[in-house]
Amino acid sequence: MNFAMIIYVLGWLLIFDGIFMTVPLMTAFVCREDAAAAFLLTMAVCLLPGMLIVSKKPRDKTLYARDGYVIVALSWIVMSLFGALPFVISGVLPSYADALFETVSGFTTTGATVIKDVEALPRSIIMWRSFTHWVGGMGVLVFLMAFIPLSGGQNMHIMKAESTGPSVNKLMPGVKTTALVLYTLYFLLTLVEFVMLLFGGMSVFEAVNTAFSTAGTGGFGFRNDSFASFSPYCQYVVAAFMLMFSISFSSYHFIIKRRFKAAFTLEVKVFLAVVIGVTAMITLNVRDMFPTLEECFRNVLFTVSSVISTTGFVTADFDLWPSFSKVLLVTIMFIGACAGSTGGGMKVSRIIIMVKGIGKELRQMVHPRQIRRITMDGTQVSHEVVRAVNVYMVSFVLVFVISLLLIVLLDETGLVTGFTAVAATINNIGPGLEAVGPTCNFAFFSMPSKLVLIFDMIAGRLELFPMLVLIHPATWKK
Repeated sequence: MNFAMIIYVLGWLLIFDGIFMTVPLMTAFVCREDAAAAFLLTMAVCLLPGMLIVSKKPRDKTLYARDGYVIVALSWIVMSLFGALPFVISGVLPSYADALFETVSGFTTTGATVIKDVEALPRSIIMWRSFTHWVGGMGVLVFLMAFIPLSGGQNMHIMKAESTGPSVNKLMPGVKTTALVLYTLYFLLTLVEFVMLLFGGMSVFEAVNTAFSTAGTGGFGFRNDSFASFSPYCQYVVAAFMLMFSISFSSYHFIIKRRFKAAFTLEVKVFLAVVIGVTAMITLNVRDMFPTLEECFRNVLFTVSSVISTTGFVTADFDLWPSFSKVLLVTIMFIGACAGSTGGGMKVSRIIIMVKGIGKELRQMVHPRQIRRITMDGTQVSHEVVRAVNVYMVSFVLVFVISLLLIVLLDETGLVTGFTAVAATINNIGPGLEAVGPTCNFAFFSMPSKLVLIFDMIAGRLELFPMLVLIHPATWKK
């Protein structure tokens, strides 16, 4: 393992973590808030050791797959450990465990919070919460690769370990160019949403925070009612962009290149079909709970968009909806967004491969001599990808069950609360049901339970394997 290179990348991460503090720091200066001191101190704590580390470049810059997984896992842990400091130093969250939970929830774009009254927070802290979503949405190491050279073509190991979905391909010849393309599309979509929200009557501060949270499909709000008090126009705009950020960014790249067939893949079609179908079924199920059909449709569309994109914004307390609607919402919590997007969940492409795999095995049982291949968009899915999907699903179930058992044992939560708390964190959604529902928060959990949920949030964002590789004994053997 190339420890020198791992430390070198972590040094760059600390530098960028300190630079990221500039956004909330400027907000604190403009609003004349005392929290500015917290961000200045955190910047110093990040920048000084970071610059010291990167001042000495490793001789061997080779990175292998194992190094990539370790770098990604450690990077997200270190980034969160330092990113939590402003909450503690400013006094907003005196408990470091709570501050770490909030920060991890931000960077992993989960949106689960331990803060009961977000409207009482300093604006700079609100900005930092939302900005962590934007930074974590596309991936902080993808951001680093867009601006600094790490190890030539071999840094694809890092991009694959951090990006979401069964497989990651380079859009352009170089990894650095691919990262630049991704972040350019990410920035432009964020900017378009920001402008559209300004036209809807939002202030600059509100539009920036909403755009950051939507782009990262995070869901940290700045009002205690999340999005319920905003105009129907703003709700429709945010619902649309939550869905847009749930689609692979490679699709937008292909649309720009006028390769429409490549853009509208089977995954995209299935994703949109699920959104339309679930929205229609829930609208029929909760029609009598709203005064008008338009209000019913808008709230359901917003909720479905928020849950399947794993954003977590809410306009209605869906914990009060009929059981049929809640079961549908919990189901799409697990399905999640498309591979290569900023959304969480298992990913639609994995569900498609699993369903096709079941169909293949059933046909094989009926016709044992038939040779069947799993294909997507006319291309055969390799055995390695199918195997990776199967391993992921088994790992997901194991981590989920162990986490649920720990949560129920440690805090004696009810089954629905514990189940949806784990589902909301490992799928990076935010709200669950009952005690962790849309109108509640995660503050009541004990510190050990919060540490379990913190692990789930990071593992869910990194699609399990980097965190599992990090704690596997074989990783650290020569």
